[in-house]
Amino acid sequence: QVHLVESGGGLVQPGESLRLSCAASGNIFSLYTMGWYRQVPGKQRELVAIINTDSRTIYANSVKGRFTISREYGKNTAYLQMNSLKPEDTAVYYCNLVHPTNQYWGQGTQVTVSS
Repeated sequence: QVHLVESGGGLVQPGESLRLSCAASGNIFSLYTMGWYRQVPGKQRELVAIINTDSRTIYANSVKGRFTISREYGKNTAYLQMNSLKPEDTAVYYCNLVHPTNQYWGQGTQVTVSS
């Protein structure tokens, strides 16, 4: 069993920045992909960014150039640096970890961008 805990969400003004963290614990193997997704109430959960074992990344078009995903293997932790935040970035952000045969989700952290 793998447990993921997100942190770093909060309320910010448009144009400001936040950094989200995702700490993984439990039965973790060295080969895994991590990612960030977000969900607005009443809408489908959508991909924000993914980082694989070779540090290759994939970003949603809506966040390219503004968000950066990274990871620290020694801490089993992933990060999402969010710059130039917009009101439309408001959502619950979820951390995801994918092993060859299983995937895991965190509980989510709220990000609200409002004047």
